[in-house]
Amino acid sequence: MAKQDYYETLGVSRSAGAEDVKKAYRKLAMKYHPDRNAGEKSAEQKFKEISEAYDVLKDEEKRAAYDRFGHAAFDGAAAGGGSHGADFGFNFGGGFADIFDEMFGEFTRGTRRPQEGRVRGADLRYNMEITLEEAFHGKQATIRVPAAAACESCGGSGAAKGSKPVTCPTCHGRGRVRAQQGFFTIEHTCAACHGAGQVIDNPCGTCRGTGRVQREKTLAVTIPAGVEDGTRIRLSGEGEAGLRGGPPGDLYIFLTIKPHPYFQRDGANLHMRVPIAMTAAALGGVIEVPTVDGGHARVTIPEGTQSGHQFRLKGKGMSVMRSPGRGDMFIRTVVETPVKLTKRQKELLKEFEGAGSPGRTSPQSAGFFAKVKDAWEGIKETGKG
Repeated sequence: MAKQDYYETLGVSRSAGAEDVKKAYRKLAMKYHPDRNAGEKSAEQKFKEISEAYDVLKDEEKRAAYDRFGHAAFDGAAAGGGSHGADFGFNFGGGFADIFDEMFGEFTRGTRRPQEGRVRGADLRYNMEITLEEAFHGKQATIRVPAAAACESCGGSGAAKGSKPVTCPTCHGRGRVRAQQGFFTIEHTCAACHGAGQVIDNPCGTCRGTGRVQREKTLAVTIPAGVEDGTRIRLSGEGEAGLRGGPPGDLYIFLTIKPHPYFQRDGANLHMRVPIAMTAAALGGVIEVPTVDGGHARVTIPEGTQSGHQFRLKGKGMSVMRSPGRGDMFIRTVVETPVKLTKRQKELLKEFEGAGSPGRTSPQSAGFFAKVKDAWEGIKETGKG
């Protein structure tokens, strides 16, 4: 039976570049890989064909010979001799090694195990809540963290005093074992040593062979001024101890800032809504507002201040991390309508209302209702017409 053209096998044109050939092969290899088609002989055969085609077309010299002589260029290799076979012999392993190292790291990179069975310790997370004032000033905090520490009895090796771990007899120290599946050799983690490459015949009585014991340690943490909600602080080497003398992991502190009763934060800036009396808004005056540094700031309210008017206090906002600067503080006024008026107060307000011109003392409301009135008059005139 004649072999299918290699270009047709991969579904590419004869003018396809090396990258196009590689992409086509990867796509087909993923589709027909035996691990994804267990027990399907047709898929296994198809995988062999596309691998053979790729092995030729990815190599410039082999491809040139194939373009000139076709499959005859490699007949010698199949028969075990011939000059063409010596120069362009088909090697299935070549294509597999190039592509499947990328797609299936389990077969290649995954075979590496930690040196001498040592495994790095796990990273730990610690959640800390601080106030806005603490975020402004910064603080020194002391925390207690439960974590796995290196066993002092065995020095973290897991083996009893006077003994040491030995090479795993199942995987011979590799940490992985091989199993044959069709024409593939599949590697997986050794079940005897769990990938460490070593086993402990005489485990430590204190840690029972793990090399670690549970302890609670006390750590001092520096919270820098200007930190924001969600800031992560890394303490290198303060995580869990590694297995069998491996390096420790890291400790990550995640900061959460409590909501503040007055301030809303926006980066380095602070915002605050301040209610002011109607008389203060109308006549003007001076108010005092708190600042995040624990002090007070005086704000001059001009006559006729409206609700929503914003005042900016430069340099009264939050600290900026790793900088001497500060953000700004923004005051937004909310004019408060008087409530629970006495009879005399109501009389004075009515007197005030009748004494002046609404268009002069309340220009926004007077203008608004004048426009509404004009609009309604226009609608009425249109309806009559």
